[in-house]
Amino acid sequence: MEIKNISKSYKKASHLTFSCQYHVIFCPKYRRTVLINDIDKRLKEIFIKVAEEHDFTIVEMEVMPDHVHLLIDCNPRFGIMNCINKLKGRSSNILRSEFKELKSKLPSLWTRSSFISTVGSVSLEVVKKYIEEQKDK
Repeated sequence: MEIKNISKSYKKASHLTFSCQYHVIFCPKYRRTVLINDIDKRLKEIFIKVAEEHDFTIVEMEVMPDHVHLLIDCNPRFGIMNCINKLKGRSSNILRSEFKELKSKLPSLWTRSSFISTVGSVSLEVVKKYIEEQKDK
């Protein structure tokens, strides 16, 4: 995922003005290549719906067969971990009920770990290293 020159916009909440953007990566359990065919399309739909429901923005999204890249803009009061937990929880529940092969291939859809970095402070090498380390989890 290449983060293009995004113009910084600020959002307002009660007693708060913010712009908090995070580059997030997470992988399926054992880094299995299960995010293919219609699963990846459905995953994107679920992520967009969850973001709308919880009032955060997915600025960019790329679903690879064995990992997901997201650029998330969220309210610091809600927090990036809440965003990730909502995305993982809802998508796992829905995808495992709609695609039965996921239940037979994996004990759970996602690993418990995630890579999170504020935008602009991560190199490509760090991202690649994180993704490689997910093979054995």
